Amino acid sequence: MTKPVAIALLLVLAVGSSLNAQDQGPVKPQFTGGVQFGYNSGAGLAFSGMISEFARGFPLGAKLGVWYSSVEAGSAWDARQIFINNATNGSPEKKGQNWELKLDFLYPVKLLSALQTQMFGGVRHSSFTGNFKFVGGNEDFDVTSSQWGVGGGLESHFGMSRRVDLLLTAGVDYYFGGMLYGHDTAYNPNNENVNPREDFTYSDADAAIGRPTLKPLVMLGFGYRF
Repeated sequence: MTKPVAIALLLVLAVGSSLNAQDQGPVKPQFTGGVQFGYNSGAGLAFSGMISEFARGFPLGAKLGVWYSSVEAGSAWDARQIFINNATNGSPEKKGQNWELKLDFLYPVKLLSALQTQMFGGVRHSSFTGNFKFVGGNEDFDVTSSQWGVGGGLESHFGMSRRVDLLLTAGVDYYFGGMLYGHDTAYNPNNENVNPREDFTYSDADAAIGRPTLKPLVMLGFGYRF
């Protein structure tokens, strides 16, 4: 093959590839907003936004979600002893809540031919607050913590209309240790603690507080494709 012929062949191939890309048209990402409710180590509610098909041939989607759940606060008497003092007066009341920010990447998988299912996994950040109140005991304090984690699971879409899907999500999250802070006391995973009570350690504080570490979830809701 002579050099001019080779150059002409390369030009034909380049023009053909360009025309083929133009025939496919520009990429049109798909945006989906969702709301779900169910169990997330307690009664949970989640709002999310997902983008997919943002690059031709790229199989992954990305999803950002804000999650809230009402969770077990922990042992009120142990929390008082570990973070405050050894007093035993008053009637304990407690409540716990957890906020999470989750970033997931999704990959389509085939389970049933008529079912659109995606496997997801990603990183999480959690903010926990446990409130302990001793009525008649003059104590009302919070124990707080924030921590990073990872998680994953499966999400299935059941079409209800051209734009609306029924969503079913099941998975599990795992959170790493983080500082527990209450009143004027803080316990750290490395036991470099601040103003600890008596000889209590981070393990004691972690056992007393209901901050979730392993969080199973089953959520049901709706997704809307914009």
